[in-house]
Amino acid sequence: MKLRLRRAGNLALALWLSVGLAGAQSSAPNSGAGTGGIGVPQNSTQNPFLGSVPTGTATPEILPLSISDAIDRGLRQNLGLLMGNDTVASSKGQVWEQFSRLMPNISGGLSEHAEQVDLAQEGFQKLISRFPGFPLVLGPFGYFEVHGEASQSLVDMHALEDTRSAQRSLDAAKLSYQDLRELVVLVVGATYLQAISSSSRVDTAEAQVQTAQALYDQAVDLRRVGASAGIDLLRAQVELQSRQQQRIAARNDFAKQKLALARTIGLPLAQQFTLTDSAPYEAATPASVDDSLQQAYSNRADFQSAQAQVRAAEYARRSAKFEHLPTVTADAEYGLVGPTPGTTHGTFAASASLNIPIFLGNKAHGDAEIADAALDRDRQRVDDLRAQIEQDVRDALLDLQSAADQVNVAKSNVDLAQQALTESRDRFQAGATDNLEVVQAQETVATANESYITSLYAYNLARVRLARATGNAERGIRQYWKGK
Repeated sequence: MKLRLRRAGNLALALWLSVGLAGAQSSAPNSGAGTGGIGVPQNSTQNPFLGSVPTGTATPEILPLSISDAIDRGLRQNLGLLMGNDTVASSKGQVWEQFSRLMPNISGGLSEHAEQVDLAQEGFQKLISRFPGFPLVLGPFGYFEVHGEASQSLVDMHALEDTRSAQRSLDAAKLSYQDLRELVVLVVGATYLQAISSSSRVDTAEAQVQTAQALYDQAVDLRRVGASAGIDLLRAQVELQSRQQQRIAARNDFAKQKLALARTIGLPLAQQFTLTDSAPYEAATPASVDDSLQQAYSNRADFQSAQAQVRAAEYARRSAKFEHLPTVTADAEYGLVGPTPGTTHGTFAASASLNIPIFLGNKAHGDAEIADAALDRDRQRVDDLRAQIEQDVRDALLDLQSAADQVNVAKSNVDLAQQALTESRDRFQAGATDNLEVVQAQETVATANESYITSLYAYNLARVRLARATGNAERGIRQYWKGK
């Protein structure tokens, strides 16, 4: 039951993260490190997959960090995965605990005895009184003893089925651990992408500051020669300071996103590093829904784990039904007994026993009903997970197509907005208009750039989510970034 509860908890967490990731596309562009861009609280006490066990100490060198390096570190140090490994270890212990009921139980001992017996105290006074001169106290005397005992269960179907159930639960825990690896890859990939987006916003903000500075210098020159009004200079100055303020916010957001990434993969927070990978874009035709679903049902470790847990519940039900069957046990004992270690002789005893349960207060019936209910729940979870996997795949495919279309439109908007800004600057330089048109054009460029960054992040996140939905996150993400 504890294993099933853990499994349900892992599944709930996986679905929670997936839903959070799905909502990232509609979140505010400058969401900050407080959410990490994946729609879940950035607090490892609430979500262990956003925390880690840091290793090493910070060095003065700036560490180059690719997304593949980040995934490798996350798979080693992420807190959620480390806790999952502890669950596997606990499951192994439960298998050995159940298996011990089928294995021989052997024990031994070594003892030295010294005794004195009062026969009157033991109730032999009247008997001894018939034999005058027979002593009432025997001893002191001593003897030495070495003995070994063994007990072996010969027939115990209840224990056998419990052992099989524990083994299937261990298989489920191992598969669940593999699913947690996929989940860590998903979280690390999304966090790395969010950091890339923040870095792009810093670059964009820097370019906008340079453009605003050029416009301000242009307004100063035109004002100096009397070719423009004072309001144009004030408007240009306000625009420049607004862009400087946005650059400060973008830099702060990027620094916080890097801290969030370091927490996820176990880097010391004081370690400086640079992101060596950029956000790629490769317009690829995704597989059909049927092909993706077939791949998901074959590859998803959480689905295979749920099926293994059903098999464990089936063995548990058989174990409960076998509680009323007889058991056969063999016991043996051998020892060496004598006055001294050098003067011992062998003793032994052996027995076989048949234990027939006659009345257990309907315990076997109650355990069978509990096992039947647990089996039904596990089967229902498999059916629900099958439907959830289909939804994950369909959602990811829809998001991928939508994000690809948004990237194309956003890229075109950036080009058009930049052309409009160039023409507005030329018109202002020629005195054909004031710089209000230029400021508005610059705002349009900033909006277009932000839209492009957001859509590109959404596209790559959709690629990551599709890889996760089909059970191919770890290998698929590495291959996608390998040639970029």
